[in-house]
Amino acid sequence: MTMGRVQNEAPAINLSKMQAQAPDLVSLYKAAGSSVRAHGLEGVRAAVYLVLDRSGSMRPYYKDGTMQHLGEQVLSLSAHLDDDGTVPVVFFSTDVDGSTDLRLGGHRGRISKLHENLGHMGRTNYHWAMDEVIDHYLASGSDDPALVFFQTDGGPTSKSAAERYLCKAARLPLFWQFIGFGDPDDNEFAFLRRLDDLAVPRHRIVDNAGFFHAGRDPRTVRDDLLYDRLLQEFPIWLSSARTAQVLQ
Repeated sequence: MTMGRVQNEAPAINLSKMQAQAPDLVSLYKAAGSSVRAHGLEGVRAAVYLVLDRSGSMRPYYKDGTMQHLGEQVLSLSAHLDDDGTVPVVFFSTDVDGSTDLRLGGHRGRISKLHENLGHMGRTNYHWAMDEVIDHYLASGSDDPALVFFQTDGGPTSKSAAERYLCKAARLPLFWQFIGFGDPDDNEFAFLRRLDDLAVPRHRIVDNAGFFHAGRDPRTVRDDLLYDRLLQEFPIWLSSARTAQVLQ
């Protein structure tokens, strides 16, 4: 892939197709498009993944529809970057609880329904979910970059394993955008801030992670602000990954 772009700088899925397949997501799609353009990402093609925390403390966010809404926000953004209309989703707690695809037209209520069918909500371990994403990406045979949205409401039980996986994954064309839900003053998020700031090249070949804290009630974050924060570091990583030959 050259410079992470295709010659045609139109979105991967156009507005008319969105209107036909997912009319309820059109406003999110338009908000995402504005942010894509603002960050100079027109025509960039990337696989999009979504990783969702199912630790016990996440229960209220599934119950009130916050997690379903996040899935729809990410799916709407992915339509600008990937033409298959599909976002692979990984649910995790102590281990990987389950995985599925979120598809345009089949997205309504899907995150909530799948969560309800997955049973016990455990503790918080990032690294198994990271391993699942890495395996899926490698199995796909793609050489496009991947943008992984990784949502959690706190630090992992095994911090050393999470850091090790992130540093090893820096040699792959994967960018990890962590999204924090919950109290912004909670010390649990100190680890995510540390992951975001791990030294290059001492710990990893490129800076392959970002962190955005969405607060106690992420539904109150405006869509345009959310997309702006989610895409803020991705263009920087694209450039540094090409320089380091992580991306060809």
